[in-house]
Amino acid sequence: MMETLWYCAVTLTLAGYVVLDGFDFGLGIVYPFVARTETEKRMALAAIGPVWNGNEVWLIAAGGLLFFAFPKAYAAGFSGFYLALIIVLWLLIARGLALELRSHVDHALWRQFWDLAFAGSSALLAVVFGAALGNLIRGVPLNQDGYFFVPLWTDLMTGPEPGILDWFTILMGLTSAAILAWHGANYLAMKTDGELRVRAACVSWISGFVVAGLVVPVLAAIPFVQPSFRLSSTAHPIGFLFPFLGVVALGSALEARRRNWDSASFCSSILFILAMLAGTAWASYPNILIATTDPANSLTIANATAGGYGMQIGLWWFVVGFSLVIACQLCAHRAFWGKVRLDPEFPSDS
Repeated sequence: MMETLWYCAVTLTLAGYVVLDGFDFGLGIVYPFVARTETEKRMALAAIGPVWNGNEVWLIAAGGLLFFAFPKAYAAGFSGFYLALIIVLWLLIARGLALELRSHVDHALWRQFWDLAFAGSSALLAVVFGAALGNLIRGVPLNQDGYFFVPLWTDLMTGPEPGILDWFTILMGLTSAAILAWHGANYLAMKTDGELRVRAACVSWISGFVVAGLVVPVLAAIPFVQPSFRLSSTAHPIGFLFPFLGVVALGSALEARRRNWDSASFCSSILFILAMLAGTAWASYPNILIATTDPANSLTIANATAGGYGMQIGLWWFVVGFSLVIACQLCAHRAFWGKVRLDPEFPSDS
């Protein structure tokens, strides 16, 4: 029971990170296509400026919870995905520097460089995180000691000894980028006015159909790439509710966009992401890292868990910490609620 609670806690925290920092990534992906003047670029960046740092807290919290509750899975994942995690670290640094340093020098070339760094790092992060999810679904070559090494790529095919990148994880990476671009465009349309809002709404409309076109092959491929997902869903049919809710949320988002309901479209994209992640967690349970070598080598909530007493005590601290994070997030978003308004003391130079 305690292991299941912590599995849900880690999943919930990761889902919070994807939803909240996801619209930051998505805004970065669509940024070059919707923001044309300097004023529009400043408006787009101001839409996430007050909250993007706080949104990243969820990633730190998820890593801390995984380390606390399932240390063996944490150790195996961070050693096996070492190269990918270093790439993520550098991309997060590049994105943070771009947001902080862009306005430090009043020169067009300086701003263009950091705009490119912001957009490029955001897009690559979306792809890398999607590929990481693909690796968790497909499985990794765990040995009997519970460790593994995965090269960046091999022959781009799934199998007992896959690479980080294969046809399925690349498909997952592209799908992730499309979903977060759609999510970010919905957020930007909700937070801005004028031509910037019109372009963001147009990108949201187009990317919504791109998401629909990519989700179909992903859902079709998962049962073949990871048969245990099909068996789990068959044994517990309630799990089919999650992809169904995801499809409903996607349809609702497209209808809301057609009617120019910006907030409804953004909320629907949140529900879509949550439904897809919940379905993945449901089908994966009780596995944390699935072995492609031998199912007996898989790391589960039973064999990767920490001590029972520590998990019981830690649960109370989790409730306190989680409540504080939620309260801080609500205060931050409430303080900057509504449309973006630029400070007139800093006019555009375009």
